[in-house]
Amino acid sequence: MPSSTSRAEPHESQGTDTHRWIDLKTLMAIQDLQWRAKTVVDGFQTGLHRSPLHGFSVEFSEYRPFSMGDDPRNIDWKLYARSDRYYIKKFEDETNRRCYLVVDQSRSMNYGSVGYSKLDYARTLSATIAFQLIRQRDAVGLITFDAVVADLLTARYRTGQLKRILSMLERPTSGEATDLVSPLRQVSDLVRHRSLVTIVSDFLVSPEELQTPLAFLRARKHEVVLMRVLDPREIDFQHPNPVMVRDLESGQERFVDPTLVRESYRKRFEEHEARLKAIAEPLGIAVVQLPTDYPLELALHEFLSQRERGLTTRQAVGDRYGTGAHSGGTPGQGGSRG
Repeated sequence: MPSSTSRAEPHESQGTDTHRWIDLKTLMAIQDLQWRAKTVVDGFQTGLHRSPLHGFSVEFSEYRPFSMGDDPRNIDWKLYARSDRYYIKKFEDETNRRCYLVVDQSRSMNYGSVGYSKLDYARTLSATIAFQLIRQRDAVGLITFDAVVADLLTARYRTGQLKRILSMLERPTSGEATDLVSPLRQVSDLVRHRSLVTIVSDFLVSPEELQTPLAFLRARKHEVVLMRVLDPREIDFQHPNPVMVRDLESGQERFVDPTLVRESYRKRFEEHEARLKAIAEPLGIAVVQLPTDYPLELALHEFLSQRERGLTTRQAVGDRYGTGAHSGGTPGQGGSRG
């Protein structure tokens, strides 16, 4: 199953039953990042039995006998009391138990037109993923970067790991310019054990620059998912009036009339999107594209769906590149300024 990039459109049920999704502006007003993550995960769990999440499970699918090497913390003691045998819960996605969240904290991530920034959304999404994976007893680590890697927390499943992740995500950022190439090269050296490397960024760089560092990650036999976070106005350029546009990284300003440049902007946007897909797809890398007004419950669902699909489907392209790739496409939304 080849990787894919697709535009996320609201689910049909969203238009008639929008009350089921957590209001993002209200959620972002919560100062405590852990409460944000818990709110999304609890809402996600509640909605598992409803469309469009019906049929997807992050809970265990069956029991299997305990064997040497299994974590005894996964033993179901209630079942042992009834059967006098040791069984553990077999999770749908337990084929890979280590995940690194690699979060872009550069200046471009500070843009936001919906009441909060791309960085706010990326941090909340990352915290939500970490909360869910640790609840599933997976090992989770965190790497933050701007022009270089800023912080590294080794992936572990242990008491206090979630607190450490949240503390790192909440740290003030220096807001340096984006340089994805150097940090991703560092990541390939820092993450030594085979892992699911989830990169959360707006990817506002030339896609061709990413080919080599992404290939390095795949050569190390890491699964890679690109979670692309973009503001809706970066996607459609629907500014109602002429605006003064300031580059958050260079500080340069330019007066722009959206009615004159919208079509050319969208064309470059689509070209950039196609180039990113052309770089990722041959490497067996999935691209999940998310606007910052996309429900976080669905964003979590898409990550877990990608993880389950990617870790159970071996790609011929991965074998061809000698990476043992597992990957798959996930619906999402995104784009770039090109």
